[in-house]
Amino acid sequence: MTSDQSVATGAGRLGVTPSQTVGPYLHIGLPWDDGPYVVPEGTPGAVWITGTVYDGAGQAMPDALVETWQADPDGRFDHPDDPRGAVPSSVAGFRGFGRSATDATGRYRILTVKPGALPSPDGATEAPHIDVTVLGRGMLDRVVTRIYFPDEEANAADPVLSAVPADRRGTLVAERDSDALRFDIRIQGDSETVFFAV
Repeated sequence: MTSDQSVATGAGRLGVTPSQTVGPYLHIGLPWDDGPYVVPEGTPGAVWITGTVYDGAGQAMPDALVETWQADPDGRFDHPDDPRGAVPSSVAGFRGFGRSATDATGRYRILTVKPGALPSPDGATEAPHIDVTVLGRGMLDRVVTRIYFPDEEANAADPVLSAVPADRRGTLVAERDSDALRFDIRIQGDSETVFFAV
């Protein structure tokens, strides 16, 4: 028996190794100092989006990671995958991507600017929104959601938001919190955030 055969035989006898969760090692290699800054501090129109990530038991998750991806205020991406073509942002220092680990109380924070509306594949217009990925302990894969802006008229016609049951849409809309926006993320349980299969 060759070593390859014995390895294959052993794997068959012992079974497949179970999947691992994505945590708790997020805080070791993924965050970086300026990760929460989609735009530099002092950028005109910049706003902090803050919130708490909660697990299924309603407990704050101190070991989660929140990533954001968004268009600039003109609704454009400086990225080759934008079907309209990559266009540098008119906002100095805008990078479109943010990453924030949660702190000991489960809170994250992202400094950004409100994105512009986007064309959807079917020719409609998507309201300004930020795409969000969440990783954390006990999760076998990431979850993906969106942040919509409060008091945004375009929300009413947004094709994605309109496809969500009316009683769940509020889980996708940030709330005003003084001079910031608050967007809590509930992984499971009461008022679970709507997540999308992507």
